[in-house]
Amino acid sequence: MDWSQPQLPPMRLEARFGDRLVSAFCERPASLWAMIAEAADRNPDGDALICGNARLTWRQTVAQSVRIAAWLRRLGLQRGDRAALLLGNRIEFPLMLFAAAHEGLVTVLLSTRQQKPEIAYVLADCGAKVLVHEAALADRLPEPRDVPDVVHRIAIDDDPRLSRFSELRDHAPADAPADVGEEDTAMILYTSGTTGKPKGAMLAHCNIIHSSMVFATCLTLTAADRSIAAVPLGHVTGIVANVTTMVRCAGALIIMPEFRASDYLKLAARERVTYTVMVPAMYNLCLLQPDFDSYDLSSWRIGGFGGAPMPIATIEKLDEKIPGLKLMNCYGATETTSPSTIMPGELTARHIDSVGLPCPGARIVAVDANGRELPRGEIGELWIASASVIKGYWNNPKATAESFTGGFWHSGDLGSVDADGFVRVFDRQKDMINRGGLKIYSAEVESVLAGHPAVVESAIIAKPCPVLGERVHAVVVTREVVAVEALQAWCAERLSDYKVPETIVRTAEPLPRNANGKVLKRQLRETLAGS
Repeated sequence: MDWSQPQLPPMRLEARFGDRLVSAFCERPASLWAMIAEAADRNPDGDALICGNARLTWRQTVAQSVRIAAWLRRLGLQRGDRAALLLGNRIEFPLMLFAAAHEGLVTVLLSTRQQKPEIAYVLADCGAKVLVHEAALADRLPEPRDVPDVVHRIAIDDDPRLSRFSELRDHAPADAPADVGEEDTAMILYTSGTTGKPKGAMLAHCNIIHSSMVFATCLTLTAADRSIAAVPLGHVTGIVANVTTMVRCAGALIIMPEFRASDYLKLAARERVTYTVMVPAMYNLCLLQPDFDSYDLSSWRIGGFGGAPMPIATIEKLDEKIPGLKLMNCYGATETTSPSTIMPGELTARHIDSVGLPCPGARIVAVDANGRELPRGEIGELWIASASVIKGYWNNPKATAESFTGGFWHSGDLGSVDADGFVRVFDRQKDMINRGGLKIYSAEVESVLAGHPAVVESAIIAKPCPVLGERVHAVVVTREVVAVEALQAWCAERLSDYKVPETIVRTAEPLPRNANGKVLKRQLRETLAGS
C-alpha cells in the first residue's frame, strides 16, 4: 500500500533550490500568507483559534493578523527581516506568525525552555530585529550589547499592564501582503545542537506548504476537523503538524498552554477534538487517568504520534476504549519540515516496528558509510529527499554541505526500507550500543520494556565497559514497584541475551526531554557518568 490513492492531488517533478528535482503538488498556495487567506475565504465563520476563553473565527484571525502586520511595518521591518518569537502555547503565537507571513518576514522560533546564553546565540546568529516574548521570561533576555540587531522588544502577557499586545492590534489594516517567492525562507528553527552550536534550519514557504498538504491529504483532514496543540508550538511538530496543517484544511486549532493528561481529556471532550499529534508517553498518561472512561472521546478519529515506538499494549487499549481512533506513526525532523513517513492507521498494529511509508513525493534510502544505497531490508543511515526537505542552515554553508547531498538530507538515523516500502528506524547513529562487536539498537530494547505492565517508558543507553567497550543500561519509568530482576527476566524472554539490560535504574519521574518531546539521552549518559 502507498499514498497514491485517487484522492491524492496531482503531483509533478519540479526544480527546487537550484540543483534539486523534487515531486511537488501541482496546485498549491504560493506562500504561507496565501494559504492563510485561502482558509479565511473557505471557512470565514468557522473556528480558527481557541485558547482558554479566547475564540477567533478565520475571518477574525485574518483581520487581527493584518492589523499586527501593519504594526510590524510601522516598526520599519521589511521583507526578509527576522522576527523572533519567545512565546509558549498561547493565541498570540499563531497571530504573530501569520502577521509576519503577511509582511514576508522570517519568523525565528525560540523555545521557552532556552536560557539566556542560548537565546543570545540564536538572536545574534540570525540577526533578529524584533523579539516578541513572554513578559514572565524577561529575566532570560540577553543584554542589548550582546544582541545589537534587536531594536524592538515586545512583551506579551495576560495582564494588560504587562503586555503590549493590545497596542499591536489597534493599527489600521496593512496594505497588500509582501511579494515573496516560494523558495524564500519563512521560518528558522534552530536544531538542538547535540554537538557544537545549534544550526538554524531554514524552512521555505514551499517546504511548509508541501508538508501541510501532506498531513491534510494523508490524514484526510477537512474544515470540520478540530486539532489540539498539546506539544510546543515553537517546534516543528507543533508549528507544522498543528498550526499550518489546520491552516491548510481551514479547521480549528485548540491550543493547550501546557500538557496535563487530565486537562487534555477535558478539553478533547468539550471541544469535540478529531485530531492531534503527541508522543506515545502522552497517550499512556491519558490512559492512566482514573476517570478516562467518563469522557466522551468518540469524535477523536486520528491520533498521530512520533519520537518513540507506541507500545502494542497502548494501541490495544486505545482501540478498546476509542474504537474510531486511528493511530498513525509520523516520522520526520526539523530538516524535513516535519513529516517524512506516515503509517496508514489501519496498518499500525500490523507494522508496529515501522514508522510508516514515505510521504507523497518523498524518497528514503538506507546508505552505507560511503553514501551508497543499500539493498532493501539492510540497515544503514537514512537519507531523505522530498519537497519538504529544507534548503540548508542559516549562515552555515559548512554544516549545509556536510548534511545535504544532491537534495538528500543525512538524517543520522540508522534504519532500513523493506521491499514494500515500509521504513524502520532502529537508532540514532550516536546512540547505537556496541557490546564487544555486537550491535544493539536501543529502540528494540525500549519497545520490549514498553510492553511490561509496570513500565510507563524507558531509555536505553550505553554504559562504558573496559572489557567489552559498552554494556546495556536502562533508565525505566515505572507506574508501580517492580524488581530489577523482573524487568531483566521480561527482556530475557523476548531478546537475545546480549541485548538484555545489565543494569537498570528505576524512577517515577518522567524522562528528560527536549521541547520536541525527544528523550535527552545525552543528559542520561552524563548522569550515569557522574554516578
